[in-house]
Amino acid sequence: MFSRKRDVAEPGSSASSPANPVTAAAAIEAGGTPAGKGRPTPKRNVAQAANKRPLVPNDRRAATKAARLRERELRQRQHQAMLTGDEANLPPRDRGPVKRYVRDYVDARWNLGEFFLPIAFVFIFINLFASREPALALVVLLVLYALVLVTILDAVIMWRGLKKRLVAKFGEVPRGTLMYAVMRAFQLRRSRLPRPTSKKHGNWPS
Repeated sequence: MFSRKRDVAEPGSSASSPANPVTAAAAIEAGGTPAGKGRPTPKRNVAQAANKRPLVPNDRRAATKAARLRERELRQRQHQAMLTGDEANLPPRDRGPVKRYVRDYVDARWNLGEFFLPIAFVFIFINLFASREPALALVVLLVLYALVLVTILDAVIMWRGLKKRLVAKFGEVPRGTLMYAVMRAFQLRRSRLPRPTSKKHGNWPS
């Protein structure tokens, strides 16, 4: 009696034994046939195992290489946009009508800041040869300090005029606009990026 029950139970033992959910999930993905079309709906633990499988590519080296390639292409597009003035591909810090207005205003103005670095290098070079004469070295140093103060004053005057125009045109001044304008004013005109839209000073934005 008992042996017969054992014999009956043995053939179904493999079907009733629980399967590995991860293996079953992999088999579902490999089959490619959705549930309900030719086979029964997978159990809950099998579906959860399929959803919990990591979304990391098998070849991490290839994924890293592809990400670096995308970043390089993005930097190239942004650099080309700064040379050509393509607004759609500019970096986020240079994008928008406010930043474009700031650039046009700074580029239209004669700023003492754009001449500061060349003049400062000249004074430093002169100071190296004037170090043997303390009186001459002191004069050169005082002139250099005076140049710094005058340049800062000119930047303050530039910002006050620009701020009034920004408020009148856009209603507000976004955060970071002051440093954006001052940093551009202290750059040589030829080295500014994005490039000035006009080759000459005096073309004020409307």
